[in-house]
Amino acid sequence: MNQPIKILLYYIMLLFAAQIICPIQGALAQQATIQGDFADPSIIRVGNTYYATGTSSEWAPHYPIFTSTNLNDWNQIGYVFDKTPEWISGSFWAPEYFYNNNTYYVYYTARRKKDGISCIGVATSKYPDRGFIDHGVIIEWGNEAIDAFVYNDNGQLYITWKAYGLAGKPIEILGSKLSADGLKLVGESFMLLRDDERIGLEGQSILKKDDYYYLFTSVGDCCGRGCSYRVRVARAKSITGPYELYKDNPLLSGDDEWKCTGHGTFVTSPEGKYYYLYHAYSKTTGVYTGRQGLVTELVWPEKNNWPKFVALPKPVAKDVTIKDNFNGNTADKAWQWDFRNAWPVIKQHGGQLHLSGMVKDGNASGIALTRRPYTVNYSMQVSVVNTNRAQKGLIIYGDANGSIGVGVTNNTVEFWEVKDNKRNVISSATAAARKVDVKIVVNPDFTCHAYWKQSGDWKELTGDMPRTIDNLTPWDRSPRPGLNFSGPATSEAVFDDFTLTYHP
Repeated sequence: MNQPIKILLYYIMLLFAAQIICPIQGALAQQATIQGDFADPSIIRVGNTYYATGTSSEWAPHYPIFTSTNLNDWNQIGYVFDKTPEWISGSFWAPEYFYNNNTYYVYYTARRKKDGISCIGVATSKYPDRGFIDHGVIIEWGNEAIDAFVYNDNGQLYITWKAYGLAGKPIEILGSKLSADGLKLVGESFMLLRDDERIGLEGQSILKKDDYYYLFTSVGDCCGRGCSYRVRVARAKSITGPYELYKDNPLLSGDDEWKCTGHGTFVTSPEGKYYYLYHAYSKTTGVYTGRQGLVTELVWPEKNNWPKFVALPKPVAKDVTIKDNFNGNTADKAWQWDFRNAWPVIKQHGGQLHLSGMVKDGNASGIALTRRPYTVNYSMQVSVVNTNRAQKGLIIYGDANGSIGVGVTNNTVEFWEVKDNKRNVISSATAAARKVDVKIVVNPDFTCHAYWKQSGDWKELTGDMPRTIDNLTPWDRSPRPGLNFSGPATSEAVFDDFTLTYHP
């Protein structure tokens, strides 16, 4: 082979390789629309403003509320429940926004305290982002009633839900008429769809377009490392059915960057376009960032044709730095805690955050005041201002029996971990009795490093082996970074200048 041909073949091979590699690199540079641990999202539009809420599981306050004017840039502005309703023990799942008769509704799933059964409750407000009043249980159905969705069919309200998920028989999506005030069921229930394949069926939503009602559902396993979620569609001439499944399902099942897509709801733009806000896991960060919020467009090619989703450009990932200087007298809305295992007292004044409170017996991790994780490549640091015998510092919190952190106790700085509810000090150093800066760095390989300083350069606290956050992933949520306090209720941690930097 002569030299010019060899050179030509060489450049052809380079071009071919670039075509293979570049799309993968581009996909890995995508980020979610609503980043970090925002499962089962629901969305409405009020004028030109969109509001979204999603599952909060065991984090309090419950059901975060985000707002946007363009479906791309979202800001958190509050919660549906700042305090836990008295009847609920946990599992705050799948909130559903609805608007009717000048009233905003959130239909939601939660576990009932008296018997541990998941029921559907409802709360109302005159505003989409605050002031929700709980009305308690609206649906209890055997061993489980979850995933409410409400539809207004020419003035008649209907509510649908998932039933029989724990009954040892095929799951059914059931429906019923609702009273005009949206607070109680009316008449007999009916079945819209049944999971005869026994693959999982939930997260339904309904649209009416031309001559058909379209029923969108999520099938497969929703959560965790073995998830298999995807979106199907069926349609009927009546809201009560019978529904015909689309032969080319699934309609949405992920792409090069995202997997386990599903459990969303629709909203129309001021221009009349249909958009679907749903959740998915990143194929890069997986369970460590949880199910994140994404948006796609729904179109019908022709009248009475089956619909299809059209992918929208996702935001390009970039460094994000969150600084909290604790200004003002109210803590930032993004902070949450595990309300089953800790009861924090949070005070903010003078540019400092004061954290104290009580924990459940056996909680070796202490109080974790956390934020939703965006990536698994980040660093966070904070100044611990006061000196006492309580543990004060930073934490990556999976659950009360699984966490890792760095903090100050008296004049000792400790890199520590909790496994199986037992606390172990990995490494320690002696500090002077004054302000201590502490830092945690998490790398893309999930390894975790701890540092401290009082002046000069950072000093690493090293252990006998590398530590990772790999064991800190509860089934339905991700491990979270944040502040930590563990000590007597009469004591406190005082923090200054918190910084959290995410890298794509």
